[in-house]
Amino acid sequence: MLFSTPHLNEHELHVLQEVEQLKHTLRYRLHEPRRWAGQLRRQTFARALQGSNSIEGYVAELDDAAAIAAGAEPLDASEETRLAIKGYSDAMTYVIQLADDDDFTHSVQLLKSLHFMMTGYSLDNRPGRWRAGAIYVRDEQSGVSVYEGPDVDRVPALMNELGQQLNTECADNEHPALVRAAMAHLNLVMIHPFRDGNGRMARCLQSLILARERVLSPVFMSVEEYLGRNTPAYYAVLAQVGQGSWHPENDARPWMRFMLTAHLRQARTLLVRVRESEQLWIELDRRAKKHGLPERTLTALFDAAMGYRVRNQTYRADVGSLADEEITDATARRDLTRLTDLGLMESRGEKRGRYYVAGRELREIREAIVKSRNKRDDSDPFEDA
Repeated sequence: MLFSTPHLNEHELHVLQEVEQLKHTLRYRLHEPRRWAGQLRRQTFARALQGSNSIEGYVAELDDAAAIAAGAEPLDASEETRLAIKGYSDAMTYVIQLADDDDFTHSVQLLKSLHFMMTGYSLDNRPGRWRAGAIYVRDEQSGVSVYEGPDVDRVPALMNELGQQLNTECADNEHPALVRAAMAHLNLVMIHPFRDGNGRMARCLQSLILARERVLSPVFMSVEEYLGRNTPAYYAVLAQVGQGSWHPENDARPWMRFMLTAHLRQARTLLVRVRESEQLWIELDRRAKKHGLPERTLTALFDAAMGYRVRNQTYRADVGSLADEEITDATARRDLTRLTDLGLMESRGEKRGRYYVAGRELREIREAIVKSRNKRDDSDPFEDA
């Protein structure tokens, strides 16, 4: 027996409809290929990596998360954090590939494979294998156990049931993908089948189910950034539904409402970023043309304006992936030096530790765009429900 999907009432259906409308709006805004959309996609992916891993204590700056995903060395992140983010990046990249796989089916082996990608940097994690014994979730601050997973002997059967249920629901299409994804997340994290990485696996599975819906690019379907920013509330609702141990008979409605709220707020945030990214790119393009700069430098200017620390290595990687143009180390160095000479960027550090940040003009452009932003609606959509 697994946690059952609650029957959605009129309040929940209304929020679900609003989320779907926002995602279709995002799809329309991102439909035509634009250079800034590639930058936004890369940053959104980095935010998901950063958010999901921060929940587990692997904290990295956003530019470090983006660098790790691109195969570059981070500036500040520890080796353990780098390995965790790299593993999660590999698993999520595979999820993105599976979004368009016509022969796709959910299976236990797929979940084990994703787990191996995430945690294979340490064999102590039993990567790709179920846990060997009892497992407890502890409050890191108090040291008190707040949840105990089901007996280890039940794990294989429960996970097989979850896999079968996902395939059946996908075929029947009884519930929207957002609902199915939220329930899969809940069931996996409550079964807690692995020794480590259960939260990351549950969030990855949720992203996989959403990606398969193909309404929007898989990168823009994730709510992992939101969960990373609202970790205490995330843990609180899991504790409310779980009540300390495996109780699949419990009401999952609080969890469903939490996830609907997460999707609503994340979609609103993304829509703001789409609008602002377009505005920022237009302003940066004007500056580049004014100074006779090659178009490729817009990737560095955009990242710097958004608060990234730009390096020679990451700049070359971005130009190669986003502008489809290979440049040498010397060319990248000349570009970044010129941007610095113009005052658009400022140099920090020395030699291999050198990086570049936004100059005053870029900061002012970004600040003006942010100031023109409408006040964000963070109200509880279920406050009066």
